Amino acid sequence: MLNKWRITIAVLLGLAALGNGVFMTLAPEPWYWMVPGVPDRGPFNQHFLRDIGMNYSLIGAAFIWGAIDTRHSLTLWLMPTAWLTGHAIFHVWEVLVGICGPEFLIIDFGGVTLPALLALWLIVTSYKGQAHE
Repeated sequence: MLNKWRITIAVLLGLAALGNGVFMTLAPEPWYWMVPGVPDRGPFNQHFLRDIGMNYSLIGAAFIWGAIDTRHSLTLWLMPTAWLTGHAIFHVWEVLVGICGPEFLIIDFGGVTLPALLALWLIVTSYKGQAHE
């Protein structure tokens, strides 16, 4: 049952990251204005958003691939999880040093913190699952 949850969450996380990445890459300016909190963080930068969009596309592909090829899921999910976690920590740091207010922790939760937490859950449960095989 746990493996079914892991696969489901990995596919959903992968589809969300891939969709976000494609949107960022193909339509960076609409993405910039549509995502809450983004315009508050700095001026629009097409190049920067497309770079990050390609990264999100790769993250999404890795989560989906790991859901399909479960023998290698831990390996496929490790670096995307590290990036998502670092990204979430950076957003917390921005609040801690006063770059933005604590309300941004709530604004960012669904798109930044939750994906990192889900990815960490995938890593922990996958590692524990491999340890018991």
